[in-house]
Amino acid sequence: MRIGALHHSRPSRALWWRGCVVLPFMVATLHGQTAPVKPYTTWNDYGGASDSMQYSALTQINKANVSRLEQAWFFPVADKSGNLGFNPIVVDGVMYLMGAEGSIVAVDAATGTQIWSHRMEGAAPGGRATRGVNYWESKDRSDRRLIFGAGGSLREIDARTGTTIASFGDNGRVDMRVGPVRPLGGPSATPGRIFENLFITGSQTGEGYGSTPGDLRAFDVVTGKLVWTFHTIPYPGEYGYDTWPESAWKWAGGVNTWGEISIDEKRGIAYFPLGSPTHDMFGGDRKGANLFGNCLLALDARTGKRLWHFQTVHHDLWDYDLTSAPKLLTVRHEGAMVDIVAQATKFGLLYVFDRVSGAPLWPIEERHVPKSDVPGEESFPTQPFPTKPPPFARLKFDIDDINPYLDDQEKERLRGILKNARNEGLFTPQTLTRDQISIPGELGGSNWGGTAADPTTGMLYVRTADQPGIHRLREADLNAPPSGGAAPGPPRPPLPQIAGLTRYTARLGAMFLAKNGLLAIGPPWSELVEYDLNEGSIKWRAPLGTVRALAEKGIKDTGNARRVHRNGPVVTAGGLIFIGTNADGTVRAFDKDTGRVLWERQLDANPEGLAAVFEVGGREYVVFCTSTYESVPDGDIAIVQGKLEAQGYYVFALPRTPSSAQK
Repeated sequence: MRIGALHHSRPSRALWWRGCVVLPFMVATLHGQTAPVKPYTTWNDYGGASDSMQYSALTQINKANVSRLEQAWFFPVADKSGNLGFNPIVVDGVMYLMGAEGSIVAVDAATGTQIWSHRMEGAAPGGRATRGVNYWESKDRSDRRLIFGAGGSLREIDARTGTTIASFGDNGRVDMRVGPVRPLGGPSATPGRIFENLFITGSQTGEGYGSTPGDLRAFDVVTGKLVWTFHTIPYPGEYGYDTWPESAWKWAGGVNTWGEISIDEKRGIAYFPLGSPTHDMFGGDRKGANLFGNCLLALDARTGKRLWHFQTVHHDLWDYDLTSAPKLLTVRHEGAMVDIVAQATKFGLLYVFDRVSGAPLWPIEERHVPKSDVPGEESFPTQPFPTKPPPFARLKFDIDDINPYLDDQEKERLRGILKNARNEGLFTPQTLTRDQISIPGELGGSNWGGTAADPTTGMLYVRTADQPGIHRLREADLNAPPSGGAAPGPPRPPLPQIAGLTRYTARLGAMFLAKNGLLAIGPPWSELVEYDLNEGSIKWRAPLGTVRALAEKGIKDTGNARRVHRNGPVVTAGGLIFIGTNADGTVRAFDKDTGRVLWERQLDANPEGLAAVFEVGGREYVVFCTSTYESVPDGDIAIVQGKLEAQGYYVFALPRTPSSAQK
């Protein structure tokens, strides 16, 4: 069966799928509004721009000279929580970053000298804007603000002084956890997007029973007033309501955008990657396809009206959230230039659509998948598989795939597990009576920040990982707080009692490991993959990172084996891809045309998140955020803990020449 992605009219249930350095500020003020800048030459938004391209048009650092990169400055963050993965933004020569205890700090982007610091009051480590902030300015530039999430609320501060803007919301805060029916999710650790005078955002809801719903919302940037809401778990009469049990809108949770939103500013379209319904590994209490769970959703950015959607996983049982940013490219397809949106997934498949209509560029087939044997569960009989492009991750784990770097006794033990487990490849359901193997796993594939694209060529770069999981369902403790790290909020309502139904949960994040800590599957464990979306083909694959214990034995090109989902690539017009790998504490530059490593530097802390590429005073810089960890896992692949004093922001540039020093 082949299906399209267009969903404009309400379908029948059977056919639901169809249808202090302050000079930069002073100068800018004196000259009024700045002249337009060339696209992708600034880094004033998370990921570089509102379209989430993770691309820079700067070329000073390029293939020919990247090997000469040196550290220009370092900003330390001695925060024992080790919870960093922040993507700094740069405006008028000022960099905004996260400092100790979640503070927002402004520094001179050329030197790292601190200008001001804003302490984030009332925000626990799990409720901070750990991945980035947003910047907004009025047309005359007299009003400049930073907006971010903390402690369940949106907050705004003056970008020039760091002081709270009291006129925004209630003394600088808007509580996101308030809903018309029940509590909603607080702000995600990933920044939302600014479009005109709107702040558009997803939410952080948790992943267990009793989690809040993940409504999408837009707020007025100046006042904090709520402008529109899209119910991701539909209310009665709304599109998709009949894909849930009748009362689910009152108690079901999740279906949130906790990853990256992309905006087509020319058309005013916002694209949201949506996550799983809760519980995300058992759905007996949420029979049906569960729109808009696991959907790529296109909304009118001004009104929140649905334009189209495509559901990549029906009735998710695997925690296969969409989280990587939808990438907005223009490619040549069947002799014409087509504006597209490409969505990478945790489960290794890449979906490509016409950006306006939602029609797939290549056919998508509904294929039959294994059926659940858990009492009360009704797994969906089919799932959508793109016929093109090919997958970027492995979709099965056979005995022949067992890690060759294990001893014979351990290999035999793993063979026994695989033989006795439910192991039918992608979309193998959870079980009660034996282990289930999930491949590429809920921590595999492409996660937040996991894709970058070159708008000049139609090339897409995916950071992918094969991290098989091993699970077994058990009866859930419904009194336990929802998992997932959501910021504390109002008390959750009681879950409805469904006659004859037992709710189950699974061990989340249970990677299938050997006794020495290595993954049970053989390498490569993580890779960079280049797609040519003009053709729908893979151009090259390259291992990403190393395992130090194996590298010391001469075994390289394995890719990182753990925590791979915490880093993302940035591609440049200089022909480079910058990315850090946190398990081996290394930052690298790859040749974007071949996948060959052209530069690398080992750090005393672990790179996390996305690099930022920017220019100040005619000099191009690349910055990486790093963390340390409080504990080191046992086994051969122990993640380097790093030195607390080495945690912070490393900024690299080419050496200054005598002529550039005079400038």
